[in-house]
Amino acid sequence: MLFCVTANHRNTDFEVLGRISAVAESTGRALVSEHDFVRGAVVLSTCNRFEAYLELDEPLTGGAVVAREAVLEALGEAAGEDAHALRESAVSLCGDDVVRHLFAVSSGLESMVVGEEEISGQVQRALVQARTDGTTSTQLEQVFQRATHATREMRAKADVGAGRRSLARLALDLVDTRVTDWATVPVLLVGTGSYAATTIAALRARGARDIGVYSATGRAARFAARYGVRPEADLSRAIAHAEIVITCTARYVVTPDDIPDTARRIVIDLGLPRNVSPEVGELPGVELLDLELLGRHAALPELGPGAHELVGSAAATFTAERAAAPAIVAVRRHIQDALDDELSRLPEDAEQARAALRHLAGVLSHRPSVRAREAAAVGDLQEFERALDLVFGITVDHGAHGAAEAGGAVSPAAG
Repeated sequence: MLFCVTANHRNTDFEVLGRISAVAESTGRALVSEHDFVRGAVVLSTCNRFEAYLELDEPLTGGAVVAREAVLEALGEAAGEDAHALRESAVSLCGDDVVRHLFAVSSGLESMVVGEEEISGQVQRALVQARTDGTTSTQLEQVFQRATHATREMRAKADVGAGRRSLARLALDLVDTRVTDWATVPVLLVGTGSYAATTIAALRARGARDIGVYSATGRAARFAARYGVRPEADLSRAIAHAEIVITCTARYVVTPDDIPDTARRIVIDLGLPRNVSPEVGELPGVELLDLELLGRHAALPELGPGAHELVGSAAATFTAERAAAPAIVAVRRHIQDALDDELSRLPEDAEQARAALRHLAGVLSHRPSVRAREAAAVGDLQEFERALDLVFGITVDHGAHGAAEAGGAVSPAAG
């Protein structure tokens, strides 16, 4: 069974999300190592959401309640009271609802800025991290990979990403009215992570030329050379030169001590946890925009035609294929057994006959596989399985975990 706990900008306070994101890294490992019923875990932690996707043994005594508590317990030691806050606000999803939710998240349809581009990369990186940690599973691999495929397909057919939406662009939209000419405004970027490149692109799209970058980890020079901006070695001196400061780092927090004067400047905090101390916003001359404020201004854009329908259709197709997998595996094994029996009767030098029989097995398995998926999509899978039993004596084993076999080509070449 697939299961998900989601805490995001719609149901959880930004301060809580910020603190959770700082301690979420070990959650997947803790879930898999401490609970036998957790087959796999992928944790997605971004600037406005924490989500734990699990594959669970089924049936699980206590079901979703037990799984939810397992996630909260895994967070509890590091998150403290914030784990209790999640208990009140986070939402739990099971089964097909998890598939639909992940596909929508990956496509940007659940984002604070609807259609944002960064989330699909964050979803992919969450899967890569789970692989590194050894916590992923067959079902999670399949659903995350298909989510990425569905995102690409949706963006190709709809214009959700046509405006190249991101939090950085939203923030710059909000300050546009204060800027007469972006080409003359000195901008400082604090941080060199994946979001920094997106921010530079958003600045240049508006005509910004005077862009400096500071890194607390000493990466500014290399980053600046790659993206054609100016490296800064001293943060306070760099802020003194800037009229707009944009932070997107997990390594540093800008405090009042870093602000050298009372000159008017805008500070945009795109980090979670916070990259800028709230006290900075109380300083004379400073206007602070953080994620919570940006969230209140993230107006729902016009979506491309059928964006939600495209994502829903992709999720439904995946769900149907997964439901049909046991039947497809049963058919292919039935044909494979017959093939192996016939191959054993042939003399060793009958390679041409062997090749012909293997090809025939592949042809015979194709049509039932297609019909099984079609039957699952319209709710007729049980009727299809009864027909298999009636006509061929094939019994479908729903306890077998053969979904991976059903996703690719038949392997009648064996034997």
